[in-house]
Amino acid sequence: MVQVIVRENNVEQALKALKKKMQREGLFREMKLRRNFEKPSEKRKREKAEGIRRARKIERKRKWAEGY
Repeated sequence: MVQVIVRENNVEQALKALKKKMQREGLFREMKLRRNFEKPSEKRKREKAEGIRRARKIERKRKWAEGY
């Protein structure tokens, strides 16, 4: 559950903090994915592609840290 405290009636600042928390937790992405039905085969394909993307990113960062 995402919770934000409004201080001194500053709603704009609280809203900005709420959006930032939602972005960090991936709620906007989740809502976008759930907007339309996704077939199980499409879901597997998307998740596999995301895993490959994450692995490549980690590998790229590891190589950069080692100085390649």
